[in-house]
Amino acid sequence: MADPTATLTGRQRQIAAAARALLDEQGPEALTMRNVAAALGIKAPSLYKHVPDKTALETLVVAQGFAELAEALEAAAPQGLPGVAEAYRDYGLSHPHVYRLMNYRPLRRDLLPPGLEERTAQPLVAAVGGDPARARALWAFAHGMVSLEIDGRFPGDADLAAAWRAGLDSFR
Repeated sequence: MADPTATLTGRQRQIAAAARALLDEQGPEALTMRNVAAALGIKAPSLYKHVPDKTALETLVVAQGFAELAEALEAAAPQGLPGVAEAYRDYGLSHPHVYRLMNYRPLRRDLLPPGLEERTAQPLVAAVGGDPARARALWAFAHGMVSLEIDGRFPGDADLAAAWRAGLDSFR
């Protein structure tokens, strides 16, 4: 699959980049139409000419996140289940704000580029031998672990590497 920004105008690409930078630097509260417009040096009403609403703005960032995650998972696929799981974890921990935007609310599949979600899921499906149900279970495990780790829910002395190994062993 090509870059999810390939069908965007130049201005929409600038908007997506500004939105991502704000999210990465300041967190989800900063991701507003007004803040993105200010980062671009324009007034918010001008932004609406290129992005109809905040949902569309967030979808630009979510699509970029899915494309990045897909690339990471595809690169790790030759290492099998451990590599794919580690790539998933690394992405979530390295990009916690984008990860939350991608996963902590209903996904607007109707606004994503066609095939992007499937591309992202494919390495997980392959890692468990092509079984979609097992892939969903793997995703639920990985998502739960990453979410708990991002949110600081494990005790400080928890051996997360051991927890990951134990969880992944159930998928072998």
